[in-house]
Amino acid sequence: MSENNNIPDYVTFGKTFEKYKWYKPILVFIIGLIIYTLLQFVVIIFIGAIYGTNTLNMVLSGGYDTIDASDAGFYISYLSIILFAPAIYISSRIVKDRPFSSYSSSRGGWDWKLYFKCLIIPFIIYLIFTIVENIIFGGKSGHSNVTLTVLILALIFIPLQCIAEEHFFRGLVMQTLGSWFNIPILAVIIQSIIFAMTHPYNILGVIGILISGLAFGFLAWKTNGLESASALHTINNLMSFYLAALGFDVLQSNITTKDFISSIIVTLVSAAIIYYIGTKYEWFNKKTSENKALS
Repeated sequence: MSENNNIPDYVTFGKTFEKYKWYKPILVFIIGLIIYTLLQFVVIIFIGAIYGTNTLNMVLSGGYDTIDASDAGFYISYLSIILFAPAIYISSRIVKDRPFSSYSSSRGGWDWKLYFKCLIIPFIIYLIFTIVENIIFGGKSGHSNVTLTVLILALIFIPLQCIAEEHFFRGLVMQTLGSWFNIPILAVIIQSIIFAMTHPYNILGVIGILISGLAFGFLAWKTNGLESASALHTINNLMSFYLAALGFDVLQSNITTKDFISSIIVTLVSAAIIYYIGTKYEWFNKKTSENKALS
């Protein structure tokens, strides 16, 4: 555990760089937004050209009630979130305030080995919970029209979407707040509020996303990196996808009390066990070797 003392605090990591200025994260955000918008425009044209105007209109309309989990075209739209990562990467290179790898962790950059280790715990927990809730005591509530193409797209795009989303919310947003206030817990809370506000759910759904944002933020803070939060986020989104694609659930904006409670339980239990096991076996104390990280 002593190694961890040599690892800078992740939330306030941004201000430790020599070229740090309080306004530079704002420049990264503004330039990143411009780059993201341009990349998003390309993706929208691509979706419209390949899958037609119906899929394009569905993507642009927003809301989960319009989503068909068996529609491969919709899952290409995950690219619109994946674009967060290259947008931040390019803008950070332009501003030159600090390396892109510093958004991934304060241990030396992104650690794929740690990410895959952290995937195992929530996968087991979500799988057990899913079998009990949806297969044994539940039943199909939607329709199944899943194809091999959809399954492959999900395995490729959903993890990348979650990693990119973590780099934006728990990376750029949370670290910027942390560098301004120098109060990590405040940064964790504020980023979770912003995270919740970007999801088109009813009030229960928004509260659920707020709690998930707190869990992801806590993991990023206490593990000094995004790998564990990204792993939990990935499993959550993948399981939601497969349940909908196989007809055991329906993606919707109106979250029920039952879904709210079950989602909170499985998320918090998973986060707690990841943190406990990872801390016990010192997963988060090792610096990434010099330097597997992107710069």
